[in-house]
Amino acid sequence: MYLDIVDLREFYASVLGQIARRLVQQRLQKLLPTGRGGVVVGLGYATPYLGLVRETAERALAFMPARQGVVRWPSDRPSLATLVDETRLPMGDATVDLMLIVHCLEVSDSPAELLQEARRVLANGGRLIVAVPYRRGLWARFEHTPFGFGHPYSRSQLVRLLRETQFTPVRWQEALWLPPFRNRVAMRSLGALERIGAWCAMPPGVVMVEATKQVRATVPIKKERVRVLRPSMVGKAAPSHREPAGAME
Repeated sequence: MYLDIVDLREFYASVLGQIARRLVQQRLQKLLPTGRGGVVVGLGYATPYLGLVRETAERALAFMPARQGVVRWPSDRPSLATLVDETRLPMGDATVDLMLIVHCLEVSDSPAELLQEARRVLANGGRLIVAVPYRRGLWARFEHTPFGFGHPYSRSQLVRLLRETQFTPVRWQEALWLPPFRNRVAMRSLGALERIGAWCAMPPGVVMVEATKQVRATVPIKKERVRVLRPSMVGKAAPSHREPAGAME
């Protein structure tokens, strides 16, 4: 079940959404490459986080699933956002250097097919970063945030899915240890609660993983040597024992 684009936009415009975005960005930045990047694609509703790489990327695109809807991004420049079928991306093979999947994998009807398509468009050496609700976290239990929808993942479930689709998990980050309070008074203490939750190793609300595309070496096919059988003469030729013509007359 995909969230509507209106609900996603309204959440990130709220006070709680702005706090969540800032806290996730702080952790996500640890997984992002440094220096100039290549082609970056955000799949799902990744626009709250694509700003971290927009200025350094050669090109940054926002792909939003058709069942979710699309909004203009960025708002102050020509739009780089478009509707897509998440299992048939409008990119050629091995053309993307970094793909960021947010608010997409957990609500997809075909998560394995989605990751297989991500693998197709990623270049050799390309990076995939996936952010999903954590199965044991508080945020997965409340539906007033986008992290409360779809199928939340544990680390082991995410590792299994990535390996089945030929990705190798490399690094992990977590965020949103604070409870998803909407009360403005309670929000004043969210920063302290986030630090306490991380220090106490409580279950986070979001888990993020960086994975690399597995590239298998091609083995050249050896041509089979065809043995040609030729008759060989062994010893000396012997005369025929047939009677000459007319011998019986």
